[in-house]
Amino acid sequence: MTISSTPASHLSIDPAQIQILEAYKLMTGLIVPRPVALVSTVDPAGVRNVAPFSFFSGVGSNPPTVLFCPSLTAPPASPTPDRPDDRKDTLRNVEQTGEFVINIVSETLAHASNLTAATVPPSVDEFELAGLTAIPSEVVRAPRVAESPAQLECKLLQILFTGQGQAAGVVVLGQIVRFHIRPDLIDNFRIDPALLDAVGRMAGNTWTTTRDRFDLVRPK
Repeated sequence: MTISSTPASHLSIDPAQIQILEAYKLMTGLIVPRPVALVSTVDPAGVRNVAPFSFFSGVGSNPPTVLFCPSLTAPPASPTPDRPDDRKDTLRNVEQTGEFVINIVSETLAHASNLTAATVPPSVDEFELAGLTAIPSEVVRAPRVAESPAQLECKLLQILFTGQGQAAGVVVLGQIVRFHIRPDLIDNFRIDPALLDAVGRMAGNTWTTTRDRFDLVRPK
């Protein structure tokens, strides 16, 4: 591993010289806090899936676009029809249906969201596993999570693979076709951050709330 000290006394680390897990630890420790997208999908047969992803962001508002990143997994030792390759169920469902829903995670939803991260067979309904309530969407087939304070129905725009093999990144770009927002959260299209009470991910098992906020006036 190549680590050197720069003139500013920062450590310089060449990602090509470290392990994948070590790079992951650096990224999840430095890119913080990360908002959590609880992504719900269905497969072509209608089997529901919901899972959390913290590599998630907005992209632009014309059209309103979001991205989330379901990295590739280790390929199964014995491929089956249910798990034929290194794609997560969420990614496979999005590829096959072209639709998904991003459910915003509040603190009251954090524990259940974490439960949906369990590694289970594709036939397992994570809504039932985590005790979540599935409600119909208006435009897409994938259900929404009723407990979420806001949900974004999305149509797939593009999927970009940034590498190959375990832990390789996959960028899923989607266009928001419906916003669903709890009425008390919104006033003239502005969202009350205290009532939204969104959470974020730090490194490892650490999550964070978004209650300690401060304002800075953007310079003209």
